Amino acid sequence: MPPTYRVAVLAGSLRRDAYSKKLAHALTRLASPALEFRHIEFGDLPLYNEDLDTSRHLPAAWDTFRSELRDCDAVLFVTPEYNRSIPGGLKNALDVGSRPYGESSWAGKPAAVVSISPGAISGFGANHHLRQALVFLDCPTMAQPEAYIGGAAELFDSRGEITNPGTARFLEGFMQAFAEWVRTNARVPVAA
Repeated sequence: MPPTYRVAVLAGSLRRDAYSKKLAHALTRLASPALEFRHIEFGDLPLYNEDLDTSRHLPAAWDTFRSELRDCDAVLFVTPEYNRSIPGGLKNALDVGSRPYGESSWAGKPAAVVSISPGAISGFGANHHLRQALVFLDCPTMAQPEAYIGGAAELFDSRGEITNPGTARFLEGFMQAFAEWVRTNARVPVAA
């Protein structure tokens, strides 16, 4: 039996009915059974402050978040674009997970990035800003296929299913490529 890989899923928007959250759930339904998904929330993380990492008052939310990341083999990011970059909450999650120095919870985890937007630019800026941070965080990030999803306001039905058959086929192929990327680049699976 092939190994199962645990994938942390981070949807960049904190909004309850966010397109990034809808797409993150749709992607998990299109994926290989070799991937087990864990949606990790980060909206309650206090802003990163190194003083807290070196004190006896480490925020419990930081500890929980880091532990959830360490328990995964790979990461799938689905992000909107805010002001040509990633949302502040997602950036804070990257910072919290990367510390304390030398103990990054991101290190070595293969990743993929999908950006989504109601507009035609499809979150291009956010996608590439996130990729830039992932290079430093030592997350080997899948280069192809790239996924920039526009027209988000018309993409989902009332159940959160993708209504455009061409987009659904593309995303299914994206998730197949991601499963192969994880299989090829992950360390020994946590779930093994």
